[in-house]
Amino acid sequence: MTTSRNRLGMDSVPPPTVHEAELAKTSSRLLAACLGDGETARLRVHNGDETIEVPVVALRMLVDILTNMAEGRGVSIMPLHAELTTQAAADLLNVSRPHLVALIERGEIKFHKTGTHRRLYAKDVLDYKQKRDAQSKAAMDALAAQAQELDMGY
Repeated sequence: MTTSRNRLGMDSVPPPTVHEAELAKTSSRLLAACLGDGETARLRVHNGDETIEVPVVALRMLVDILTNMAEGRGVSIMPLHAELTTQAAADLLNVSRPHLVALIERGEIKFHKTGTHRRLYAKDVLDYKQKRDAQSKAAMDALAAQAQELDMGY
């Protein structure tokens, strides 16, 4: 698999080819069907005699990766403890760096300093994103309910 560096500084892959997407679609379904409720699962590689014990949570992540590939999306993996620059965090949130700095200064996103530079943990940025997305969904739901009450036709 060829990798390149994206603007977040994480390893990423380009979108899958048509062949890779089809293979991912098939393998994600087969793998999802094999997952049980236990904490681990055993895998046997076709060309090997060894059985590999793998955490089920990791296999569920693999199913998610394969599902995204099947839908034509490239996938990046980032550890939650990864440190991000303010620009990388802004890119992850799809906001400008000055807006991100304002969020930091208002205390809405945790940060720490490395020398004179602000750094954010990916987990804190993703927690903020989840909270922001939940607030947006709640606002949209309220607007939709209001539109229904006013019989606005949608």
